[in-house]
Amino acid sequence: MANKVIKLVTNYGPIILELDFDKAPKSAANFLHYAETGFYDGTIFHRVIDDFMIQGGGFKSNLQKKPNAPPIQNEADNGLSNLTGTVAMARTSDPHSASSQFFINVSDNHFLDHRNKTNEGWGYAVFARVISGMNVVNKIQACETTSQDGHKDVPVIEVTIESTEINQET
Repeated sequence: MANKVIKLVTNYGPIILELDFDKAPKSAANFLHYAETGFYDGTIFHRVIDDFMIQGGGFKSNLQKKPNAPPIQNEADNGLSNLTGTVAMARTSDPHSASSQFFINVSDNHFLDHRNKTNEGWGYAVFARVISGMNVVNKIQACETTSQDGHKDVPVIEVTIESTEINQET
């Protein structure tokens, strides 16, 4: 399958992602489904840590959690590394709990890579990369954050995904 390009239109500017169906077919298909159904429209980047990552895809304004589909199988053993500009599935401590949330690495985060098939070693599945808009990602990572409703690293001024566009295959 040819890889799809997704444009996240944010209030900071556009971020264009290329999904990797060859190495991460389940994760890429999962993200594409959420994008096609408009799930990400109106969601926020709710966790932003400078020199680490920006995370979104699960909350609307004021940290209202969106209901999502069942989790998918972790594909972190696909050979892709959590390098600057890659996109990975966010999850809880359960390796196979990823659903709609994702993060964009703003540093090389090798410690998030798959090491072994234990709870501690599974890692975080990379399924895409930023092909345009790292300047926007870097603007987001530098925003001021606070704690809110039990969440840390929440942007003081909301960073919103206003819309998603599915573009031609690459």
